[in-house]
Amino acid sequence: MEGTPKQPKNCGSLLEELVEKARQQAPGGQVADYIPALAEVDPEHLGIAVVELDGTVHIAGDAHTPFSIQSISKVFGLAIAMQRMDDVLWERVRMEPSGQAFNSIVQLEWEHGIPRNPFINAGAIVIADVLVSHYSASKTAFVQYVRQLSGNPNIHANHRVWESEKEHGNRNAALAYLMKSFGNIESEVPEVLDHYFFQCSVEMSCIDLAKSLGFLANRGVQPGTEQVICDARSAHRINALLSTSGMYDQSGEFAFTVGLPAKSGVGGGIVAVVPDYGVIAAWSPPLNRFGNPTRAVEMVTQFAERLGLSVYT
Repeated sequence: MEGTPKQPKNCGSLLEELVEKARQQAPGGQVADYIPALAEVDPEHLGIAVVELDGTVHIAGDAHTPFSIQSISKVFGLAIAMQRMDDVLWERVRMEPSGQAFNSIVQLEWEHGIPRNPFINAGAIVIADVLVSHYSASKTAFVQYVRQLSGNPNIHANHRVWESEKEHGNRNAALAYLMKSFGNIESEVPEVLDHYFFQCSVEMSCIDLAKSLGFLANRGVQPGTEQVICDARSAHRINALLSTSGMYDQSGEFAFTVGLPAKSGVGGGIVAVVPDYGVIAAWSPPLNRFGNPTRAVEMVTQFAERLGLSVYT
């Protein structure tokens, strides 16, 4: 990224302004209801956190409140899988935008069980299979990974959400069994799905998320600890996938208007990576027709515009 982002005199005040403005807007959608435990979340929650590479934290609203990270968990799973498999991973999952719904069965059938990218459900299930195949206790390994990255030892899965995911996960099961029939799932499907639903049910706050993904803004090195989480090439690749596929079928529009690698989840969260600056995380449960959190996306958009953060400028 060229240049240095503009620094407002008081970043906290800017975030407060964005939260207050978002509160005055219509929700712009509905809370996810296909997972009953998510349908009970208060739609009025609003939070945002910005964590800079030097450790400075700016927050507003419900930034401390944990929520179900859902598909944002796919970023962590991918980072772990890339460490374990390197380039062999890309024989089992591609790196192309899907152009179809994130849980499309038809596309998976057409392409012989090879998912288009790791951020659609089928791709994330392949990643879950990698983790189950390489770790005797994959769920424990996943939670320990995000705890280490965020510096928060109290991160855990919401067991009610986990059970709700399992009870209403028939379409994901169909994707997994279809890929199994093509030989692209190695472990037993129930075990793979159990891990996948578990990681989606992990709860983190905006602050946790912004801290945990700092390595993607810092060429693979986690700010503060200076631990090498991945090499610079892997960080580049994850950010590239986030730019093209991280926001479901709104990815192109988000790249066009905001210009940051980002990932959303149906729990209402979104994280956006700003290379050489830090990470933005926002939360607002109501979702638009793409499955993205309307008000959270707007807060990230406004913050990025005010500071001139697009990676394409």
